[in-house]
Amino acid sequence: MRYPDLDLDLLRSFVAVAGEGSFTAAGTALGLTQSAISLKIKRLEEVVGKRVFVRTSRSIALTRDGELLLVYARRLLALNDEAVRRLIAPPMAGHLRLGVADHFVPQHLAPILSRFARTYPEVRLEVQVGRSQELRAACDKGLLDLAIGKRREGETAGTPIWTETLAWVGAEDFTPPDPRARPLPLAMLPAGCMFRDRALTLLGQNNLAHEIVYTSASLLGVIAAAQAGFAVTVLGRSSLPPGLREIPGLPRLGTAEMAIFGDSEGRSALVAPLVGFIRESLAATLGLRPAA
Repeated sequence: MRYPDLDLDLLRSFVAVAGEGSFTAAGTALGLTQSAISLKIKRLEEVVGKRVFVRTSRSIALTRDGELLLVYARRLLALNDEAVRRLIAPPMAGHLRLGVADHFVPQHLAPILSRFARTYPEVRLEVQVGRSQELRAACDKGLLDLAIGKRREGETAGTPIWTETLAWVGAEDFTPPDPRARPLPLAMLPAGCMFRDRALTLLGQNNLAHEIVYTSASLLGVIAAAQAGFAVTVLGRSSLPPGLREIPGLPRLGTAEMAIFGDSEGRSALVAPLVGFIRESLAATLGLRPAA
C-alpha cells in the first residue's frame, strides 16, 4: 500500500492554526485569507483521512489525531526549513558570542543551536546561558555580541522576538496548601528576576499567603526544588520539564516577552540569520508566538 505524501504547505497552515488558535489569526500570520486557510485544513484532513480540529462557533481545538500530527508537522517543517536554508542561504563565516536567558526553552536550545551549526558550519558560535540582567550587562561591557533575554513590561530597550505564556508549576503530586493554614511555598531565583517580581506582586495583590522557601542562582536548582515537591515556581509553558505540571487556582501570570539586546549598530552580519533561525525553529517546533 502506498501512503499519500504530506504537503508541507498544508502542514504549515495546520501548525499556524494550532499555534494561533483560530483560522483568521493563522491567515493573518501567513498572509492568507481565512477561507484559504479553511480550504487547506480541509484538504489536509482529506489526505490523512482524519479530523485534526474540533470546531465550535467560539473556538477550535485539536483532536487526538491532530495532536499527534502536530508533533510530526513541526518536525517536518523544521527539517524542510533547515534543508532549504542550507542550500540557498549565502555562505557565512565568523565568530558570534551569544547569551541566552536560561528561563526560556532550556531543553530545546541545544538542538536548535546544533541545527544552526550544521546549517552554517563556518560560523563559530560561543554560547553563554545565564540570567537576563547579567547577560545584558555583559553585552553593555562588550563581552557578548548579543543576548536573548526577558524584557520587562513597558521596557523599550532591545528588539522583541517572541512571547510566551507563563505558568505556576509544581510536582505532579503537589497540592497547594490552604492559604489560611499555611503559606504557599515558593522556589525562586534571587531578587531582580522578573518572574520572581511578578509572582510576588500577584500573590500580594490577591492576598494569598506565601513565602520563599528555596532560592537558587541556578534555574536547574529552582526546577529541582519544584520537582521534589518542596515548592512551586514560575516557568514558561514551553519550558515545562518532566515531573512538573501546571498548578491551577493561582493568579494568572500573563505572558513574558523575549527580546534581543546588543549589536545595536548591526556590526555583525551573523546576528540577523541567527535570530531568524531561532525564531523560525521555536515557531515550528514549539508554536511560540513571534512578538509583534
